[in-house]
Amino acid sequence: MTQARLPGLLTVCLSLTFVAARGDEPDAELDHIAQLQAAATRDNRSPSAHWGADPDNYRMWSSHSNRLIPVYTFGTLGAGDGIDLTSCTGANSRYRDPEKIRDIYGQLPGETWNPAAEYCDQTDLYLIQRAALEAGRKHIFLVVFDGMDWQTTRAAAIARTRSVAYDSGRGQGLHFQDYTAGGSTQFGFMVTSPHNEGTDVDVNLQTVTNPNGKLRGGYSALRGGPNPWTPGLEPLYLISRPEESPLRHAYTDSSSSASSMTAGIKTYNNAVNVDELARQVRTIAHEAQEAGCSVGAVTSVPISHATPAAAYAHNVERDDYQDLTRDLIGLPSIAHPFQPLPGLDVLIGCGYGVTAETTKNQGDNFVPGNIYLTDADRLTVDVAHGGRYVVTTRQAGRSGAEALSEAAQQAIASRQRLLGFFGTASGHLPYATANGDYRPVDGKSEAEKYTEADLHENPTLSEMTSAAISVLSRNPRGFWLMMEPGDVDWANHNNNIDDSIGAVHSGDAAVKVITDWVDAHSNWQESLLIVTADHGHYLVLTRPEDLIDPADAAAE
Repeated sequence: MTQARLPGLLTVCLSLTFVAARGDEPDAELDHIAQLQAAATRDNRSPSAHWGADPDNYRMWSSHSNRLIPVYTFGTLGAGDGIDLTSCTGANSRYRDPEKIRDIYGQLPGETWNPAAEYCDQTDLYLIQRAALEAGRKHIFLVVFDGMDWQTTRAAAIARTRSVAYDSGRGQGLHFQDYTAGGSTQFGFMVTSPHNEGTDVDVNLQTVTNPNGKLRGGYSALRGGPNPWTPGLEPLYLISRPEESPLRHAYTDSSSSASSMTAGIKTYNNAVNVDELARQVRTIAHEAQEAGCSVGAVTSVPISHATPAAAYAHNVERDDYQDLTRDLIGLPSIAHPFQPLPGLDVLIGCGYGVTAETTKNQGDNFVPGNIYLTDADRLTVDVAHGGRYVVTTRQAGRSGAEALSEAAQQAIASRQRLLGFFGTASGHLPYATANGDYRPVDGKSEAEKYTEADLHENPTLSEMTSAAISVLSRNPRGFWLMMEPGDVDWANHNNNIDDSIGAVHSGDAAVKVITDWVDAHSNWQESLLIVTADHGHYLVLTRPEDLIDPADAAAE
């Protein structure tokens, strides 16, 4: 079943009707990639792919890795020192200079100095954005495909093109791979390792109790690989194993990595725009706002999850969601109790309907109810109650696309901000799956099931992105926008290649919304786009050709 925009009355009638998940269907009734996923989950083995270093265990690893991550830039080639991607790659890689590595990590990690390094660091992406802002670029876009490494990208490209068209480099088949931005696009890859893993914090006091944590970051090209497509000599190094290894480096989480890309620092896993000592740092969004630009964040996962939170908020603990949201929308928070941050101009994402009476990491000021946005905070910022945001949420029987578009137009007309709050019971937008039918099969956990209402009452990530740009672009001084296809990460954590490919495709469509807007309303001399990921997982495509449906191959 494809996503339908059903009339409101019909949607109400169908609101309790599930779009059947395919986990219980016979394999023969599934599309090809869903068949591969279903069989791999059932057998915990697949000749086609696996997650981790053990080819005989499909679900050997379900967390992040230290893989090098692709970086696609648009509006950068020939743009000068600081903006051109070669400012920080190849001969200009800071990993070729021991002193510059010390500047990144606060020390020189083992085997991290590499005189032949081609890669940059994730903190370099902040420097590119800052250079673009200082050079007068009016529109800066940062797209973070949470959890999408080179292998995940390749799987999505194979599914899209029904061919194995490349085995190295930039690749082809997805919009962000093929689009040239008038000849101004570039490709590279970066290190994502954090400052450290294992820092303990006091969320109520906003302090760290053991600076430098338990395991420091770094990257060994010998052990991890010199580029994203060439394996290193030690497969378990990428996941900081085994513990008795002579060299281990921490792999990043989303909050640390996103903070590096928005604030230009290495920090500990779970930190949001604070350094290893819990000192708050400014982000590129703060700098853009101070320069008179509008700023926004859009995500397919909860509005104050790690990546969108790192666009703007401060906290020693990434899971202190309610306080992170308060920073994002300009309310007093545990990090800014007396002088709140000004707040984003646009915030659109998910988390609607996700509630709890207690939580582990939200501190003493947690309010039972929605774990991301309290009812009181939502009412406080609503223009209907004297606030600064036109607020729209998921509504029974109402098209999410229509509700968001209407709210965006109201925000534009009244010169107000925009807050959109949507999602399913799982906390994110529905997985489109590889063939786009919104019917997942099982992964490590049981397949999600969506109602017709889930599909109708939520906008797509593309529609969220379009609404955000329409509001932000009213500012003649320009804007900064982060857009996150965050459900790629959730799918990869679930060892589900079908959901992962679908999430990449959804994110790719949202990237096209950005490039289409620049082509229609701006140009690549005044706009800049970075498409990347915060970290990789550990998908290994043993036989990538297996992702092609034999029926499609026969038809060629």
